[in-house]
Amino acid sequence: MTRRQTPRRHDAKLHEVDRRAFVKVGLAGAGAALAAACGWDGGGAIRPLLLDWSRVNDWVGEKVLFSPTHLARTYSPAERSAMLPSYFISDMTPMLRDPERWRLRVRGLVEQPLELSLDDLMRLPRTSYTVKHTCVEGWSAIATWHGVPVSAIVARCRPLGVARYISFESFDAGYSNGWDLASAMHPQTMLAYGMNDNPLPPAHGAPLRLYSPTKLGYKLTKYLVSMTFTDQRPGGYWEDQGYPWFGGI
Repeated sequence: MTRRQTPRRHDAKLHEVDRRAFVKVGLAGAGAALAAACGWDGGGAIRPLLLDWSRVNDWVGEKVLFSPTHLARTYSPAERSAMLPSYFISDMTPMLRDPERWRLRVRGLVEQPLELSLDDLMRLPRTSYTVKHTCVEGWSAIATWHGVPVSAIVARCRPLGVARYISFESFDAGYSNGWDLASAMHPQTMLAYGMNDNPLPPAHGAPLRLYSPTKLGYKLTKYLVSMTFTDQRPGGYWEDQGYPWFGGI
């Protein structure tokens, strides 16, 4: 039996388990992802079955459940949770040594590559919402997020017609996630630079993170440094270890 590194969590207590999250993901797929989250891949005999269930979840999520117009429920800021646990792969909370030099690089199959500072991003159209964050481990919490819609970045970089996916890369120990372009263009998908009416804190991905209430937490790349448009489906840190690739809820 092999062991995997699990995401480091910074929290004082776990939130109440939201059982509906497992129903939405699918019992079998959630079980596979939870096994991976707990550091167990099922061994040589079971792991292929878990990966098969993961692929089934991906197909159902992308082809059956996903809608480019359906919006996740929003809440009042008064309903925010007292705490939102945070995860990262690095041994310590990732921090930029020189925040002024940070840039988001947008590249790949695009007409106009971009290199955007935080000030540049804050001058773009702004979006904000209070939504429920859902973790693959079963808990959920409500928080407010502020940022720029990914669709606004897409409008500026103008992807080529063959571009169907985006790879989001992080400075958190090489963490990454692959997304389909349709999910990235969902009206609630944003690049968040603020949380709960304040700048995004380091524990939650400062200076910039990917966010969407239509995806499980491991898909929401923190500590962003680049977006790469591609015609090939990119992998991801946990996806390459058996987590569902689509990760929708």
